Amino acid sequence: MSDATSASDQPDALTMALAQFEVAADRLDLSPAMRAILRKPQRELAVNFPVRDDDGKTRIFQGYRVQHNITRGPAKGGVRYDAAVTLDDVRALAMWMAWKCAVVDIPFGGAMGAVAVDPKAHSKATIQRLTRRYATEISILIGPNSDIPGPDVGTGAQEMAWIMDTYSMHKGYSAPAVATGKPVSIGGSERRNEAAAQSVTSTLRLAADEMGLPLVGARVAIQGFGKVGALTAEFLAEQGALVVAVSDRQGGVYDERGLDVAAAVRYKAAMGTLVGLPGAQALSVAQTLEAPCDILIPAATQAQITAANASRVQARLIVEGANGPTTPGADAIFAERGVRVVPDILANAGGVTVSYFEWVQDIQSFFWTADEINGLLQKVIEKAYGAVTRLAHDKQCNLRTAASMLGVSRVADATQIRGIYP
Repeated sequence: MSDATSASDQPDALTMALAQFEVAADRLDLSPAMRAILRKPQRELAVNFPVRDDDGKTRIFQGYRVQHNITRGPAKGGVRYDAAVTLDDVRALAMWMAWKCAVVDIPFGGAMGAVAVDPKAHSKATIQRLTRRYATEISILIGPNSDIPGPDVGTGAQEMAWIMDTYSMHKGYSAPAVATGKPVSIGGSERRNEAAAQSVTSTLRLAADEMGLPLVGARVAIQGFGKVGALTAEFLAEQGALVVAVSDRQGGVYDERGLDVAAAVRYKAAMGTLVGLPGAQALSVAQTLEAPCDILIPAATQAQITAANASRVQARLIVEGANGPTTPGADAIFAERGVRVVPDILANAGGVTVSYFEWVQDIQSFFWTADEINGLLQKVIEKAYGAVTRLAHDKQCNLRTAASMLGVSRVADATQIRGIYP
């Protein structure tokens, strides 16, 4: 296994998103006018705001909120806290969210927000002040009927609670539907935390069945051991798969006999990393992608599997838990090798689907049980997977192209039917 990579094989997120869009647009024979509309975000907001740290010093942070398209409904997308995030990253993620919502056929448009900050470098009190100020800055865009933020990398239920509370204080009444991914006690939905991992697991099982790959005993490698990766590992272990390799930001671990996933979760919680897990062989983050396995789940960040390392990936099936982990160059190599890739806008769509359920529950002030949420999510994911695989068969293309075609066509159809104002 090698760590060799090439910067030229790692396009930025927006370049990847636009390349995938162009493939779908060509297949759909979209008009130049429609391409022009769908290539660009509808709205972009960049904000620079001060936050007082615990030491009394004032620091300026930069944040963004981008709405790619709101033709099919209110904008929906996460809020990312990452010191390296750029406006182009946010544009790409908003575009992918637009297609993702359309693929699972929920009435949302695509959006994304971010603040350039390392949340681990600041206290909880500072992050609360930052979150509330950021929510205030983007309050000109967000609202239950206009733009609904949710959690993403670096944020979670607590940050969504602060966003909801800040917006509500401005309005003078509680508005739980302004954000999703909140704690259940203030209007969050059952099963929201598990939703993305559940859809990754469900699409993985469907794809494995089609390939004749038994899940029991299948060797699985997972890059990324956060909200999606760790839960997916637990779900798959419960179903009899052997999770042989996992990694986090600091490094990875490998055991050909199968890792004790529960022990790995406890170790990560106690130590803050997987590095040094007793009884396991050490791997680098990059080597996790090349570990001997049947199924690979990239659940970390974008552009992890590139033309430089795709030929060394040993998995027969790749299911994307992260957004944009596979570059177009890697996709081309996998197509030649016959490796099946279940794309992000299908595989990890459980998160936004249950966010939609949460929004509906908040609006009607009537909440569903965990079993009801599970059943509804499974129906949505199975329906979307079936639609994508049928289109892939009909058009003789891979699943990413089919998913992109399905998402883009639904947004384009809505745009065409609504017309151009005025």
